[in-house]
Amino acid sequence: MRYSGARHLPLFLLSALPAGVLGGNLLSTDGFSECISDPSVRVTNLDVTYNKDTRKLEFDVAGISTEVQKVKAALIVSAYGKEIYTKEFNPCDTGMKEMCPLPATDFSSHGTQEIPQEYASQIPSVAFSVPDLEGNVKLQLTNVDTGKPVGCVESTVGNGNTLNMPLISYVAAGIAAAALALSALSALAAGGQPGAATSSPSFGEVIMWFQGMAANGMLSVPYPQVYRSFTTNFAFSTGLVPWGAMQDSIDNFRKTTGGNLTKANYEYLKHNATLVYDNGNSSGSSSGGLFRRGLDTAFLFARDGTDINVGGQSATVGGDGSSGNASSSGTAKDQHFVSGIQAYVEQLSIPSENTFMTVLLIWAIVVAALIVGILLIKVILEGWSMIGKLPKSLESWRRRYWWRLAKAITNLILLLYGMWTLYCVYQFTNGDSWGAKVLAGVTLGLFTIILALFTWRIWSKAKQYKAMDGGTSRLYEDKETWVKYSLFYDSYKKNYWLFFLPAIVYMFAKGCIIAGGNGHGLTQAAGQLAVEAIMLILLLWTRPYQLKSGRWINIIIQIVRVASVVCILVFVEELGISQTTKTITGVVLIVVQSVLTAVLAILIAVNALIVCIKENPHRRKRKEAEKINRDLDNLTPLDARNSLLMEPMAQHNTAYKGAPPVVGPFTDTKGRYDPVPPRPASPTYTDTTSFTRTPRFQREESHENLVSSAAAMGHRDRSVSTSPPDRQPRLPDLNFGGGYGQAR
Repeated sequence: MRYSGARHLPLFLLSALPAGVLGGNLLSTDGFSECISDPSVRVTNLDVTYNKDTRKLEFDVAGISTEVQKVKAALIVSAYGKEIYTKEFNPCDTGMKEMCPLPATDFSSHGTQEIPQEYASQIPSVAFSVPDLEGNVKLQLTNVDTGKPVGCVESTVGNGNTLNMPLISYVAAGIAAAALALSALSALAAGGQPGAATSSPSFGEVIMWFQGMAANGMLSVPYPQVYRSFTTNFAFSTGLVPWGAMQDSIDNFRKTTGGNLTKANYEYLKHNATLVYDNGNSSGSSSGGLFRRGLDTAFLFARDGTDINVGGQSATVGGDGSSGNASSSGTAKDQHFVSGIQAYVEQLSIPSENTFMTVLLIWAIVVAALIVGILLIKVILEGWSMIGKLPKSLESWRRRYWWRLAKAITNLILLLYGMWTLYCVYQFTNGDSWGAKVLAGVTLGLFTIILALFTWRIWSKAKQYKAMDGGTSRLYEDKETWVKYSLFYDSYKKNYWLFFLPAIVYMFAKGCIIAGGNGHGLTQAAGQLAVEAIMLILLLWTRPYQLKSGRWINIIIQIVRVASVVCILVFVEELGISQTTKTITGVVLIVVQSVLTAVLAILIAVNALIVCIKENPHRRKRKEAEKINRDLDNLTPLDARNSLLMEPMAQHNTAYKGAPPVVGPFTDTKGRYDPVPPRPASPTYTDTTSFTRTPRFQREESHENLVSSAAAMGHRDRSVSTSPPDRQPRLPDLNFGGGYGQAR
């Protein structure tokens, strides 16, 4: 038979994924469920496994019939949403006389068949290696006389390979831990230096990237199973951690606070339910015909070596005549239809009604670990201070212990605020426990108030600094303010310190859209696309990050987020896109998001090397400032450094290159004053009535000399007397007798 290349493309793309997710040569059913109500033939067990290496088909089928009837069977196999194989057969024609007609009793069939090579070779090898194979097999029983369906059972077929792997989660958690360590190392190297920008990618950026991938898997659209499994690897970043004992405790809490545990509990989900995802009914080209000829034999009850047990009587059909009792190793599982957030969380064996309480308990555990860890550091620093002198940066850390603790908890709230909003809104709309709803409302309100108080405090500080200095630079320059509030704006430029507020609104809006629109995939995708596009425009317009690396890393991350939501639109059922296109899109999404995650990991490693090798600029500036202060404190009047020779100017020529002379009214062209001329001789007094007059030409010269020396008045010797050197002091003549010159 001939098949088009388009039909094979999804499987070949999946087979190109890392070898760690591939392996095994088995095809087997995974659970089963009844597909009609009130059947007269009820199947109680169905296990079918095919081994490629041995070409052995092992099957185990058991059931109960309530009436004697002749039946015919129809086997329907589908892959990736398309029926690829249909086969009808009659038990009477296969030599199973014990089941022809079917008696009103219990029956079972167990056996191992060897598939001929000519049929086994028709099953493509890629079917055994592709992760999250979307196969389904359905067996319908119809009454031959009436044509009415009397029984139906279906099961998923897989190869055991999946992208929902603990290894991927461990690697992602390792990347986040490395980013956290790098952020701590950078903060330690900066030593609390005001204005020190956080290097990218930071711990917050990595965690929010993982949260974005997890949130993409929560929309109510028919995802390809391979992409659905991939997104669950990042559930830990949103606070969803599977833990059986915790789920049992939450079930007990819900039971005492109005919860319904009939089918919404951990034990039922783990052992008695088969998840059935809403994958839509899209038509079009798919992988039809891929397994057709091989399944012609693989999923039928062959004649050779089959043990049949009817009403306790065993018989062997064909083979070597050996017989054996049928075994029934499994029990029927209920079909549990899921989509959206419920499908995402219940893949992790977390009942959807337990979602919020799971996140709350994980958050409480993390907060407790933070408190213990910071307290331990406090104790170590106190002990260090008692036996020696702490470095200045550590001394500041020791004194600000309570503030550091509050800052760490606030940072955790900021990281989880978007996902916390999502889980709280989901609890309000889908939760069944009034206790959980109260806790959701209280915590969401408390977190919002804490972020609002910090925002108001930073705004007040900025307003105060702007009134004092005309700008908000002191948010970055004042150490006290920086230590307390910088976690909100330390990555942003001084002109965009308020950009953290649109970031908080962005996280809140995403959470409300995904949780509030649960069950409406098109609404969720359109709303999320609008929010992501607005944030991308803001980033491209403002470029608010201090470091150039931070700007481009965050812009690239946001571009991938927008592209991811555009790809999710392909999965929306209302658009009617074929399952093949959806599968290809899912694989492309996995590749793009995995590549970006790997790039972030590489950048973290590069930044770590830079921090360890390159001299920290903040440390260098701090050392230079300390050196200048120390030099100024050590200067003395006789210190050689207190001179112009301390830092001589570089003279390339011998000519004077100082400032040009200032020409004044009494200076020459070079700015020099004329020398002060000698003082003219004083007139000689002979008596009170006569004295020798100075000649006219001498008075004029004296007047000119007085004017010409006026500029040098400040430099003259103030001790020069105007009195003649030969004059003796005497009393003034007051002339009381009326005669001038009497009684001298």
